[in-house]
Amino acid sequence: MPAGTAYLAAAILCEVVATVFLKSSEGLTRPGPSVVVVVGYVVSLALLAQALKSIDVGVAYAIWAGVGTAAITIIGILAFSEVLTAARAIGVGCIIVGVVALNLSGTHSTG
Repeated sequence: MPAGTAYLAAAILCEVVATVFLKSSEGLTRPGPSVVVVVGYVVSLALLAQALKSIDVGVAYAIWAGVGTAAITIIGILAFSEVLTAARAIGVGCIIVGVVALNLSGTHSTG
């Protein structure tokens, strides 16, 4: 796996973990989960910055945001009993198709 892709995958993982803990932080009023949120987002952005050294910014950001959004939607349904509506299912499907299309288009910058 190229370094940029590895950095991007790690950035997505950190962002997803931070967002899951955001739910349990109760509006950032619980110190433990709040620390995980802040550290997770900071590390995620640092890793995303590293990924941008070899991946186009538009592609990297779209994948980071799209995969993170799809993952959090699925986690919300599985872990937090959120309802899977037709609109959510279609939206996540569109995100997945978009991420696949971006990956097939090539993600490495030329400069």
